[in-house]
Amino acid sequence: MIFNSLDFAVFLPIVFLLYWFVFNKNHKAQNVLIVVASYFFYGYWDWRFLSLIAFSTLVDFFVGQQLVKTQKKAVRKGLLLLSLLVNLGLLGFFKYYNFFVDNFVSAFSFFGFEIPQYTLHIILPVGISFYTFQTLSYTIDVYREKIEPTKNIVAFAAFVSFFPQLVAGPIERATHLLPQFLKERQFNYVNAVDGLRQILWGLFKKIVVADNCARIVNTIFNDYETHSGSTLLLGAVLFAFQIYGDFSGYSDIAIGTSRLFGFDLKQNFAFPYFSRDIAEFWRRWHISLSTWFRDYLYIPLGGSRGTQAKVIRNVFIIFLVSGFWHGANWTFIVWGGLNALYFLPLMLANINRHHTDIVASTTLFPSIKECLQITVTFGVTVLAWVFFRSENIHQAWSILSTIFSHSFFTIPTIRPKDIIVLITILLLVEWFGRKQKHALAYIPIKHKFLRWGVYYVLILIIITFSGTPQEFIYFQF
Repeated sequence: MIFNSLDFAVFLPIVFLLYWFVFNKNHKAQNVLIVVASYFFYGYWDWRFLSLIAFSTLVDFFVGQQLVKTQKKAVRKGLLLLSLLVNLGLLGFFKYYNFFVDNFVSAFSFFGFEIPQYTLHIILPVGISFYTFQTLSYTIDVYREKIEPTKNIVAFAAFVSFFPQLVAGPIERATHLLPQFLKERQFNYVNAVDGLRQILWGLFKKIVVADNCARIVNTIFNDYETHSGSTLLLGAVLFAFQIYGDFSGYSDIAIGTSRLFGFDLKQNFAFPYFSRDIAEFWRRWHISLSTWFRDYLYIPLGGSRGTQAKVIRNVFIIFLVSGFWHGANWTFIVWGGLNALYFLPLMLANINRHHTDIVASTTLFPSIKECLQITVTFGVTVLAWVFFRSENIHQAWSILSTIFSHSFFTIPTIRPKDIIVLITILLLVEWFGRKQKHALAYIPIKHKFLRWGVYYVLILIIITFSGTPQEFIYFQF
């Protein structure tokens, strides 16, 4: 079930009414409803994979219960290892088995040895990378004694399977989200209304921007050999807005939906295309994943402490693993490595935290210097997105070679005037709302009817530019 579908438009009000009008007097009953609704939401795609979520939930709940019973280091490490092996083992099998088999066979073929290739027709469970990392955060934090293990298995199951962010995040920490399932929730009208605003803006980004960009991007990338450098660059730029509108749109809808039920999810995107360098970009893009790798991989490796060689090693590890997390393809690994190369000069010069405030925080418009910084950062990000979008390294290299050829100076054969207008609306709204947690949180219109006029205009634009619902890009991860 996807957010931009009629099915979800029916599903959400039913769950909302049951949650607040039938089970509102007992938060434990509400948790049961959330688990049932979440399993239905996920099983609507393929019920067979519900067993994976249930199994992962039971394993980590059991590990948490056992960790608190012992202080023996060997036993505690063994329990943590059990959780890692189960969760990463399932993720590795479903997501990376064929990748490793193909590359293993190719490596032997390179040296003249032919060996049988045993690949499997494996269906990748939607969202497995997200809920695997979410439940792992619980086990690791219990092991580190940062959180007490819960004895409430229903609350824990609700935390793991919470339907708004189950299949594409944000990846929540147990320290933040789990306690919210263990206490009474009261309906908050102001939060619910703001949640609806965030849902509306998320739908605009997904349906209007991402899906309309996708049609042109697919046309260009699927026939990349026939297009000029200028057209391919246009395709890369539009993909940058497609993936942003798609993924941040999902996060907005997930966070807004959660607020309808009295839950607070952390911000996952903080207007990343207004970043002034690549370090700032990564603090603002997919924040929940970036901070997950920082806390559970980068810092344990030593982070920015130690010799320069170790710092370089750690930076490459975190970016390469982040790339590989996105998919079993060398294109994602190259994409991660390229971002590491972008990031390293800032890290080595100790200016990677130079831009921690929002751009033009005290003025309406950015300075000329800030405009140049934003443009350069966006430009190098777009070039990296070429690898992310391409089917293989050959295609990415061919596209980049054509972009940097003489045909770059030609007029694009595709001229998406409507898309340019829609992207301009996106950028303007987000620029004026950049200091808030989401773009529509702040509308400088005090008159109620005028504010509602803005909402109706957005709804009209969504209806006008909607087509066949497209799956969210990050469902495949």
